[in-house]
Amino acid sequence: MFSSRKIALPLLACLLVVASLAGAAEPGAFGYGTAATPAQIAGWDIDVRGEDGVGLPPGKGTVDRGADVYAEQCAACHGTFGEGEGRFPRLVGGVGTLRDERPEPTVGSYWPFAPTLWDYINRAMPMPAPHTLSADDVYALTAYILNLNDLVPHEFVADRNSLPKVKMRNRDSFIWTDPRPDTAAKPCMSACTNAGDVRISSTAEGRKLTPRTTGPLDTMQPK
Repeated sequence: MFSSRKIALPLLACLLVVASLAGAAEPGAFGYGTAATPAQIAGWDIDVRGEDGVGLPPGKGTVDRGADVYAEQCAACHGTFGEGEGRFPRLVGGVGTLRDERPEPTVGSYWPFAPTLWDYINRAMPMPAPHTLSADDVYALTAYILNLNDLVPHEFVADRNSLPKVKMRNRDSFIWTDPRPDTAAKPCMSACTNAGDVRISSTAEGRKLTPRTTGPLDTMQPK
């Protein structure tokens, strides 16, 4: 049998340890973990702003170098010249199709900013091993894909200064202001729609737009 003293001593020791940890924590904190170092923060701070390229790192890449990297890392999915393979997306073409019934949103037809292309490649490509390319190779790939879309000449060198200056075809077709009244910089002062004026004018009921369940979820069939 265990005495109450044998049970109480280990419990008291645990309470003292917890109390000492809690006392070391800053007010309002639990005392877990450590503050992130500047190097750790820099490892996560990799975003690049599309409009002006803020966040682009040092480095540069040519179209010729990009062709070599593309053939090795990208062509298997995106095609030899960006035409796409199987269900993988096209990178080239689609100019003038955005108003069609079946638009083709590619780098050349849809993307508004060249630095965004650098940012996406750097974050997500190649698909099996994202964020493994050097900054120079990402610049080279960006230059090559822009050249495939006839957006830059063959002698173009991509870097943190040249990329923000590239004029993308769809640059002026994006709306950058939020039209919602609750997010507007200035409140609506006249001809505003009040919440009481809003009403539901139609529903999807009876239009066979939503499946009806006839059993388990994996056997849902339209009614």
